[in-house]
Amino acid sequence: MRAHEIMTRDVITISPHASIMDAANIMLRCHLSGLPVMGEDGTLKGIISEGDFLRRSEIGTGRRRSSWLQFFTGPGRAAIDFVHERGRRVEDVMTSDPITVDEQTPLDELVGIMEKKGVKRLPVMNGKMLVGIITRANILQAVASLAEEIPDLTADDQHIRDSILRQIRDMDWRPAGFQVTVRNGVVHLHGVIFDDSTRKAAIVLAKNIAGVNKVHDHLCFVDTYSGYYVESPENIKAAVNRPDGHS
Repeated sequence: MRAHEIMTRDVITISPHASIMDAANIMLRCHLSGLPVMGEDGTLKGIISEGDFLRRSEIGTGRRRSSWLQFFTGPGRAAIDFVHERGRRVEDVMTSDPITVDEQTPLDELVGIMEKKGVKRLPVMNGKMLVGIITRANILQAVASLAEEIPDLTADDQHIRDSILRQIRDMDWRPAGFQVTVRNGVVHLHGVIFDDSTRKAAIVLAKNIAGVNKVHDHLCFVDTYSGYYVESPENIKAAVNRPDGHS
């Protein structure tokens, strides 16, 4: 999945010469957390977002630095903050030279950029032309659409078992002595784990295999220091609920 497949195409933009009041009203009216800023020549000049309204003199949230901190940051930083807190035009408060991506950027790379750069939106470019924007909401929609994909109805029990074993074989966290049985799409996981997070990872891996209807956890936990052995929560619950009351 690539940027052009999940991006929002009809992008609402604003001029760098517009007032910050106009920007705020557009964002509120259209339920947007940010706007690309477009110059008269059609090129992307920046991004204005909710974060740019946090430090404003009108609401008394301007920065107040102590004299010693002012000494270290210098007058240049104070001047920049002054413009950002009291500027009246979008160009005064926007983030210039925003991080952008190409239409063909893969989804995993998009997420990596967002995480690494700490940004919530990425303008999508075709050369110098803005063709869309990707936000965290677009990523969420992509996850939802993939989750709704029709499962592979041709996946038989042997295919499911082989797929689980093949995928888990490449995992550093795979359980020791791992075994899988499958009947009518119902999966049973067996083996030994040394960290309880491995249990959840193994269950998630199995549930993500096409054709799986349900996953039963029979993974037992062993403490590597004491050798203490604990059955899976599912096995313990089943033992407690047996009519004879015996485990």
